[in-house]
Order: sequence, then structure tokens, then C-alpha cells
Amino acid sequence: MALGSTILSVTALAAPPWPTIDPFLFCVHHVDAYPRGNAQMGPDATLSGRNLGQDFAGKDGWSMYHGKTIPGFPAHPHRGFETVTIVRQGHIDHSDSLGATARFGPGDVQWLTAGKGIVHCEMFPLRDADAPNPTELFQIWLNLPAKNKMAEPHFTMFWGENVQTVRHMDEQGRATEVMVVAGALEGAKGLPPPPDSWASEVDSDLAIFTIRMAPGAHWTLPPATQADTRRQLYFFKGAAIAIDGQNIAAQSVVEVRAQHGLELINGDEETEILMLQARPIAEPVAQYGPFVMNTQTEIHQAFADYRRTEFGGWPWGASDPVHAREKGRFARHADGHVEEP
Repeated sequence: MALGSTILSVTALAAPPWPTIDPFLFCVHHVDAYPRGNAQMGPDATLSGRNLGQDFAGKDGWSMYHGKTIPGFPAHPHRGFETVTIVRQGHIDHSDSLGATARFGPGDVQWLTAGKGIVHCEMFPLRDADAPNPTELFQIWLNLPAKNKMAEPHFTMFWGENVQTVRHMDEQGRATEVMVVAGALEGAKGLPPPPDSWASEVDSDLAIFTIRMAPGAHWTLPPATQADTRRQLYFFKGAAIAIDGQNIAAQSVVEVRAQHGLELINGDEETEILMLQARPIAEPVAQYGPFVMNTQTEIHQAFADYRRTEFGGWPWGASDPVHAREKGRFARHADGHVEEP
């Protein structure tokens, strides 16, 4: 494919995780057609034939991931980066080694700073016992600059009711809707990210948008504000779209020149795009599993610290705790204060 002056690369979206650019480390789109829930809020279906504890095969349209009774990711450690989790369908039950816990759902975003070390779990309780439990979410890993890698860990909740959405109508009345998770667009601003995040740096130019375009819609994505900002578009739903006059196949990731406005013309089906942009941190990255530091020596220290302290221990008993089926969305922070949407 011949690339234009605006489009730098086009790559097929293969099996997750999706390719990322500095400062983003990891991006995955979980889509699971879970059946109705059983008494334990696990799948009311046989689990035979699944590699429980490592089930990523998508059998019957869903995976258990590392869960054995309830789908999800039981207690596991992180250090040196942040996770941004955007829920589109279903619910996530979070618990961590700080004593914080939460349930969040469609439209909500959790921004977790692992910093010097945290253990947390992310479980997907199947709350509906009478109907299917479709679950869909993005999880994005965002690097921390060296000066903040050992920051105190904590999490921030962005409730869906407070996340701003920009709605643009083209001349034919066809809509483009943009959820502004981070950054700014046409007067809308993302909610304040954690203070130690790269997103909180004044000149990071970091933005996370989800873009939904009606069939045939036209919209121009404004340029970034910094000369060295990088931008990627993940075209994950739809049939076809033209970006600055170049036709792009579905299931593609496109890196573009962020300093140019970008004309998007949708095809005949509704299209959805995830956009990630930021100035690079431009520091060395040393990663091993759940630890992301700047040197291998720091990685070895992370393992030693985890073996010694377990990053505060695990106060929840089970490695995969969930809340009662009837419990609504909430967050209880490590200092004990509770917030609800």
C-alpha cells in the first residue's frame, strides 16, 4: 500500500495485544459473549475442554482468562506503569493490596497507577442469571517516566456519567461521537488523570478517544498540539473507512502524522475507532511480565521486592473476590472513603 504524507503506516490488527507506540506499552480489546451466570456468577456452561487458569482460546465466543470459577484476572502484581480500563459492556470487580475495591461498568473508566508496586485483581462477574452477559472492554498500559516509577500506587475512577462526549453532525446530518477519556476535543476535556501520570504532564499531549461514526459520516480529527506527538488509530469495528483520501481496510491500526488535521469518511456501516496519542517519554524500557522499569537491574529489584513484601500483601482471602450479585457500581478507596456514580 502506498502511504501518503499523513499516513505513516497501516498494519493489520492481529491477535491481541495490539501494537503500540511510546508511551503506550500494551493495548487489548476483550470481547466475550458470556452465557447467563450460575450461582457463583461464573458461566452457566460446562468448562470442560478449557485450559483453566490460561484460557485465552475464545471457545464458544468467550474465555475464562486466568479465572477458574469466574472469568477474569485473579490477584497479580504490577510495578512501573499505569493501566487504563475502559468498560463498554459488563462489569469489572476490582480489589487490590491497598485495601481498595470497586465495581464499575459500561461507560466507566478505571485509571490505576501501579507505581512502586500493587497487587490487584480484575474479575468479570456474570451477574445476570436469566440472560447472556456480554462483556467488552479495552485495557491500555501507559508507561510512567523514570521519575515517577516508584510513586505511591492508587486508582482513580472516571464514572461514565462524568466522561464527556463530543457529538458532531456533518452537513448531511450524520453523526460522529467521540468519548474523551483523556485529552481535550472541541471544548470537552478528559477528567483529571492521576497526578504522577505522564498524562498529567503539561506538554504530554496525551489523548485517549473512542470514536463512533454513523454510516457515511464525515469528520475531521484536529491536529495535536506538540511537534513530536505520535498518534495511532485502531479501526476495530466497521467495514471500510477513508483516512485523508486513502481507503483503509477493517481491522487495521494506522499511525498518522499527529500534526495534521485528519479527514475521516466512513463507509456504509457504523465504524468505531480507538485513538491513542501522546508525546513519547523517550526513555529506555525494560519489561518482564507485569513489571516495566528502565533497566534490567530495576526489573531484578522489582522481583526481589515483590518476593519480600508482596507489595503490601493480599487482604481479601480469595485471589478472585467479587461483590454480591445485587451490588451496584461503587469504589471504596484505600483510605476508606466510598464514592458512587
